[in-house]
Order: sequence, then structure tokens, then C-alpha cells
Amino acid sequence: MVVGLLMSIVLENEGKNGYLTGESVSGQVVLELLEESEVVGLYLCAHGEATVSFTPKRGVDGNQNVSTSEEHEYLNEKIPLLVASAGERHIFSAGKHKLPFSFQLPASNLVTTFTGKYGKVQYQLSAVLQRPSVPDLTIHRELRVTSRIDVNSPSLLTPIEQTKERMVGCWFFTSGPISLSAKIGRKGYCNGEAVAIYAEIENGSSRLIVPKAAIYQTQSFIVNGKTKTHKQMLASVRGNHIASGSTETWNGKTLKIPPVTPTILDCQIIRVEYVLAVYIHIPGAKRLMVELPIVIGTVPFNAFTYRNPSVASQFTVDMSWLALTLPEQPEAPPNYADVVSEEDLSWCSPSVTEQEELLDGLCFPSFAIIQEFRFQPPPLYSQVDPNLNHTAESTVPFALEE
Repeated sequence: MVVGLLMSIVLENEGKNGYLTGESVSGQVVLELLEESEVVGLYLCAHGEATVSFTPKRGVDGNQNVSTSEEHEYLNEKIPLLVASAGERHIFSAGKHKLPFSFQLPASNLVTTFTGKYGKVQYQLSAVLQRPSVPDLTIHRELRVTSRIDVNSPSLLTPIEQTKERMVGCWFFTSGPISLSAKIGRKGYCNGEAVAIYAEIENGSSRLIVPKAAIYQTQSFIVNGKTKTHKQMLASVRGNHIASGSTETWNGKTLKIPPVTPTILDCQIIRVEYVLAVYIHIPGAKRLMVELPIVIGTVPFNAFTYRNPSVASQFTVDMSWLALTLPEQPEAPPNYADVVSEEDLSWCSPSVTEQEELLDGLCFPSFAIIQEFRFQPPPLYSQVDPNLNHTAESTVPFALEE
């Protein structure tokens, strides 16, 4: 940083997760001068690229492989903010000066910002200040870009289902089959959403098994035909133990997606993919697993424009509650007179004479008194019949003789 000069880049419309492809990027380059200075030129550069670097495994001959790397450029734009023509001079006085800028990101061919095990996709803004007789001053700022993936597209709204079965044991010691069927309502989800899992697990073996589900991320890095992968578990959930001869059904068991990088499939050297794995841990045997591929998008799911009642239609559980909908207009509560008998109402309400005496003795408006008696509270609960007080004879309680 040059003494007497401060320069910074301020973004105005940056969202929580950066900018979506196709959006406009606007802001200011701020100059703070302690003394008067001449500026020859000022321009802004927007640059983005994907880079991968790793060392392949040692070959069969035992020779040590050298590290290999590759780069792929996705964005390279130069936006002039101040250009001095021949013979023209730009003199800036001491103080703060703001030079606005605005440009639009391409609607396609941009990959989401990402940092992985062996590579990354990175974007940045660079402001370059040119002054006479001194080296150029350059500053950088990260620019987060997110590719637009709409989970409401038809290809991401289709249900996904897989079924597998395995015999547990070997030769004459085979105990029986274990079957697993899992299904989800759609393929596309966004960060923070909960995936509803529908599954049926049947344990025909003699062993105690445990069903589980997990979301896995797989990072793939490709350089010169060689691929390096990194797989990690992001979230998991487990079911109950299933005894021999028993069956368990997941009627929409939920697994929440944590904050992760959206799916990356449009980069030549980096891929980021996700699967929802439903599997069964079997003691003494290899686990039984089905993998349902999912896509993590950036445009949220719109439940009002999508209905898929067939998600759980192939399972034996009762899923009629999924079809419940709220009425268009709420129903009014029942009238008090409709739920209380005429006998109880006449006993609780005062007579006409009593009402007239109350009206004569009180100075309140008649409407207030009428409203007071119109909405009577419900009768108090009692095991003794209240109508016994209005009979001619009183009933003596029965007492046991000693």
C-alpha cells in the first residue's frame, strides 16, 4: 500500500451467497488520498478460473510421479473506470473519492465458487490504479459466484427408487434374505431442506440389523486423463434395530441437508456430486446399500406448483394424510345453542322477570345486558344432576347400614 493513498472495493448488491450467474455486479472503487494526486487511469478486472493440482499414485515400476496440474478460465473482463486521453490530466484532491462500476455476469458457462481437496474454483475483482512516475497499485477482492440450478425443472422433480436384496450367510449356513426398498419424491433439493425418505426393510435373516441413511459428497478432480476423488459423509440418520423375521417401514423419515456447495457438473476438471445412501448394517456381513443420486440446487423448491401423490403409493403404509389440504374458507365455530340442550339452556338462563328487574336496577345500556346473557358459559361439570334442586322432593342419599 502506497503511503498517503488507500484504495478499496465496495460491493453494493452482494447477496448472502454471492451472485447468481446472469446477475449484475455493482459497487464502487473508493480512493482515500492524504494529498493531491494525479491519476492516469483506473480500471477493474473480473477474473475467474478453476485449478486442480495433485500427485498421482506411484506406478508399478516404482518411479515417483511428479505433481500434475491444470487450469481452466471462466471469466476475464476488464471494465475501465477512468481513462486519460492524450494531453488530459485527472487531478484528485485530498479526501475520499468514489468511482462507481457495474457489469453483468454471463448467464451461462460459469462454475460455482468451490474449494475442495485437490482443486478450487475462484473468482476475484482487481482494481488497478495508474499514476505517473510510480508503479501501478493493485488490490483484490473475492467474488463469490453461484451457478443457477433450478430444482423445479422436470428432470429434478421425478421420484427416485431402488430395491436390493441379499442372502445372509454362505453354503449350508444361509439364514435368509434381507430386502431393502427406498424411495424419495424428487431428485433436486436446496441447502437446509429435509429429504423425506420412504423405505421398507424386511429382515428374513437370523441376525439383528440396523437401517441407516446418509448424504455423501464426492469430489472428482481430472487432469490429463487421471482422476482423483474425495468422498465424505455430510449428514446421517439411523432407524431402529430390526429383529429376525421383522419388518420396518420409514414413512417419510427426514434427513436435513447441511450448508454445502451446489452440485457442479459443468466444469471440465472438477465435479461435485451427491447421493443419498440408504443402507443396512449387518453383523458379520457386508452392508446392503442403495444409492439415490440427488442434485443440490440454488433455486428453491416451489411446493405450490408441484404435487406428487405417488411418492409413497407403492408402500404398504397408510399415506392418506399426504392428501389433506386446508379448506379455502375456514368454518365458523358452532353456535352455543347448537351444542347445549334446551333444558340446560333454560335452567342456566334467568327468567324474563329476572331480566326486567336487572334492567331496571342497572344503568347500563340494554344491549350490553342482552349480550351478557346471550353468550352463556358452558355448564360446570358435576356428577350430581343439577335438576334435582328443582324437584318437589329431595332425594336422600343412600347410606350403608352398619
